[in-house]
Amino acid sequence: MTPTPAQPQDAHPITPAWVQDAVFYQIFPDRFARSGRVTGLNLQAWGDTPHFHRYMGGDLWGVIEKLDHIVSLGVTAIYFCPVFQSASNHRYHTHDYYNVDPMLGGNKALRALIDASHARGLKVVLDGVFNHASRGFFQFNDLLEQGEASAYRDWFHAERWPLHPYDESQPAHYTAWWGNRALPKFNTNNPAVRDFLWDVAEYWMRAGIDGWRLDVPNEIDDDSFWQEFRRRVKAINPEAYIVGEIWGDAHRWLAGDQFDAVMNYHFTRPCLAFFGAKTLDHPMNERSGTGHVDAMDAAAFGQRMTEVTQMYRPDIVRAQLNLLDSHDTARYLTAVGGDSSAYRLALTFLMTYVGAPCIYYGDEIGLPGGPDPDCRRAFPWNESEWDHTTLFLTRALIAARHATPALRTGDFRVLHAEGEGLVYMREQDGSQAVIAMNAAGRDAELLMTGVTKARYRDVLADETFELCPCKTVPVPARSARVLIPD
Repeated sequence: MTPTPAQPQDAHPITPAWVQDAVFYQIFPDRFARSGRVTGLNLQAWGDTPHFHRYMGGDLWGVIEKLDHIVSLGVTAIYFCPVFQSASNHRYHTHDYYNVDPMLGGNKALRALIDASHARGLKVVLDGVFNHASRGFFQFNDLLEQGEASAYRDWFHAERWPLHPYDESQPAHYTAWWGNRALPKFNTNNPAVRDFLWDVAEYWMRAGIDGWRLDVPNEIDDDSFWQEFRRRVKAINPEAYIVGEIWGDAHRWLAGDQFDAVMNYHFTRPCLAFFGAKTLDHPMNERSGTGHVDAMDAAAFGQRMTEVTQMYRPDIVRAQLNLLDSHDTARYLTAVGGDSSAYRLALTFLMTYVGAPCIYYGDEIGLPGGPDPDCRRAFPWNESEWDHTTLFLTRALIAARHATPALRTGDFRVLHAEGEGLVYMREQDGSQAVIAMNAAGRDAELLMTGVTKARYRDVLADETFELCPCKTVPVPARSARVLIPD
C-alpha cells in the first residue's frame, strides 16, 4: 500500500501526546463489577448467560472499587461503553445525554470515578452516541405524543404519519439506525440538533473526561459537523483524544480536522488470521463483527502489518486504538477456538506494535465469549477462575512497553517472515527492541537478520542472548521473545 502523500503543515493532526504512551482498557459498565450501592433492581445473577434485555448490575462505583486491578495491569486509560441514562443494558439507546444512568450510580458516581482515576494517573474516555437517540429520548417522545405539531418535528427524519415505534407489523415511518426503530436517527442538518450534540460534548469535557470514542460517526455524513465537534472539544482540552469507530478506510476523518485516530480493525483481522490460523472458528467469526477471516502465514502477515503502519501519517498511526476484540465482536479467545496460545501470541504483538493497545475487560484473565451479547459476560471476580498465565503475561508485556521507548514510538520493520516464524524490530534513536514469534507447534530457531550486534534480554523469560545478523535465537513452540538491549 502506498503511504499517504504529505499534506500541508496546517492540515497535520496534533494528536494528544499522552496517547502514544497509553495502554487502554475497555469496560462494558453493566458487566464489570457490582458495588452493592445501587439497590432495588431486578437483576440477573452475576455471571449468568448474558441477555439482550436483562441487566447484570455492574456500576461505576464497582469500577472504582476495582481500580486496583486495572492499575495493576499497567493500563493508563479506561474507555467506557456508554454510561448515559438508557433503557438498555448496553446504553446505546440514550434517553438523557446529561445524566449518567442511575443504575450506574448517576452523575455523582462518574464524578467520583473521574477523580479516583485521575488520582491514579488514569485517563477516562467516554462513548459518544451522536448519530441516533432512542424512543425514550425526550424530544422523540414529544414527537410521538404531538405528531406533526411537535416542537421537535425537525429533530428527526419523520417520513409520514402516524409513526410506529413499536408495532413491527407496520412501517416505522421514520429513519432509524440500520432500520432498528428503537434507535431514531438525529437530523443533524438541523442547527438545534447540532448545537445540542456539541453542547453535550462540551458539557462532559468540562466535567473532566479526557476524550470521546465516537459510535458510528461515519453515519453523520458531514465533515463540518465533526470539524466543529473537534474545535469545541479541543478548545476545552487540547489534549483530549477523539477516536472514531470506523471499520474501513478512514483518511477522510484523519486529515487533522476531525478525529485523532480510529478503532483499528485493520489490526484485528490479521491477528486472527495469523496467530489463530489453525484454530479459527469460521462460523463464529462470520456471525461476529469481524466477518470471515482467511488464514495467513508469516510472510502475508508481516506484509499486511507493514502496510497498516503506512496507511496514515506516522503521528496518526501512533495514536490508533489497536484492539484484538471489543463489545462488537466475539472475544479473541473464542474466535480462535479457545486456543489460549493464539491469544497470548496476539497479545504480545498488540503490546509491541505501533499504536495505542486496548484490552477488552476480562481478556487479561481468559474470559471467553461469542458474538453479542455473549462477548459481554460478567467479569468473574473469583480468582480461581482466572487464567493466571495470561494475566502474568499481560502485566509483563505492559511493563516492558512502559519501560522501553522503542516499543511505544519506534519504527516498525519486519526482519524475517517465513512459514510460522516472524521477527520484527521496533527502533527509535538507535535503540532497538526485537520481537521473535514462533506460531508453529514445535520449537524453532529464528534468524536475526538486520539486528545490531549487542546483548539483549528477553523480558518474558529473563534470559539473555548475544545477537548479531548471522545468528539465530531459539523460540519455543507457540511463544515469543521480546528482546531489549541488556
